[in-house]
Amino acid sequence: MILLTGATGTVGSLAVRRLRGAAPLRLLTRRPDRAAHLAGPGVEVVGGDFDDPPSLRRALTGVTAALLVTANPLTHAHDEHFLAAARACGVRHVVKLSALAVTDPGAADLITTWQRGNEQLLADSGLLWTSLRPRAFMSNTLGWSISIRAEGVVRAACGNAVNATIDPRDIAEVAALTLLAPEAHAGRAYPLTGPEAISPVEQTKILGDLLQRPLVFEELTEEEARRRLLVRYPAPIAEALAESALRGRAGAKSDVDPTVAELLGRPAGSYRQWALDRLDAFRADGGA
Repeated sequence: MILLTGATGTVGSLAVRRLRGAAPLRLLTRRPDRAAHLAGPGVEVVGGDFDDPPSLRRALTGVTAALLVTANPLTHAHDEHFLAAARACGVRHVVKLSALAVTDPGAADLITTWQRGNEQLLADSGLLWTSLRPRAFMSNTLGWSISIRAEGVVRAACGNAVNATIDPRDIAEVAALTLLAPEAHAGRAYPLTGPEAISPVEQTKILGDLLQRPLVFEELTEEEARRRLLVRYPAPIAEALAESALRGRAGAKSDVDPTVAELLGRPAGSYRQWALDRLDAFRADGGA
């Protein structure tokens, strides 16, 4: 039995598709109704919350391996609660979704420090562990879809800063691979990048080419970008994201790593291919 947290999120939902039929799956979510469409033969959905240790123990009973995705940089308690429940329930292997920034000595923002601390909790847990460390998700550019559809405009900061962004489908495939073969991947931390470092300006051009529609990139100032972040996130998280963007502008996220290709036996997916597969989301005629 494999348990997936974050099953309604970007990586978790893709991991469900890759693992369905390969092993019995249990999906842990705070809102089981939102994951009901994922249930089926060999896939069960259970309710639980990282802030509710008894619910974690119930969900982890009978589980041998788990994908751990946490998303609150203001607390380590979620990882602590999950790992304690995993130990109590006899889970053997935990695959943790982390971030490649943890390897950058110059990255000291709140989110990266939180991820480093969570990785250390996992390493000290006594469980078999694997850490997945991706760069930014290509799917983050779905945030541009509204302005592209309505105005033909992309507004973002650091337009020429390159990032070795990764297709979330590749992350999910690596997660599935590691969950199904614990001994082969235990004690490993995998850097996961796409096949090239690409900038927002270049991504905008690719989207325009695929849409056969001219798109305009409008550079946000640092202050404008911060204001937008503060609308969506608490101030400490917004500040951490702003710090991360500045590191990207300095080239800290440009290195391309071969690990995805080595693990999957094929090249990592390109941004062009990801965008082609999701093009309806950017179409002016009302893609989903």
